[in-house]
Amino acid sequence: MIDKLEIASTVETQLKGTDLFLVSVKVSKNNEVEIEIDGDRDITLDDCVAVNDAVLAAHDRDKEDYELTVGSCGLTAPYVVKRQYLKNIGNDVEVLTGDGIKLKGTLKEVGDDTFTIAVTRKVKLEGKKRPEMVEEPVELRFDEIKYTKTIIDF
Repeated sequence: MIDKLEIASTVETQLKGTDLFLVSVKVSKNNEVEIEIDGDRDITLDDCVAVNDAVLAAHDRDKEDYELTVGSCGLTAPYVVKRQYLKNIGNDVEVLTGDGIKLKGTLKEVGDDTFTIAVTRKVKLEGKKRPEMVEEPVELRFDEIKYTKTIIDF
């Protein structure tokens, strides 16, 4: 079976110094290798081809046969790595917490173990007859959520 860490190392070497980054490498028991990349800009077909070619050059298929697929993350795919959070600061996101609460807001900050979204809620303010929409920051821990993904309005 082809080594997932070796593949990841090859991809990271290929992407070093660019605005692209590795999101995931999956290797099935049938040696089907699936690589996902992302970037601070849109991913092009040429970007995927370059990663594909680098892997093929570094890992001889005659020595160990494998199937290779290289692609970019989908627009609404859940974030997998911290760098995806960083590139999406300012974007609207949907977060599902570990206890099943779904939050929608704007991604504001990303720390080492946490990130903050600004959630707009109706709040009854003192001295006001009607509730008003108020933006409140909500800090979440990476290890306490099921997913975070970008909200795309069409």
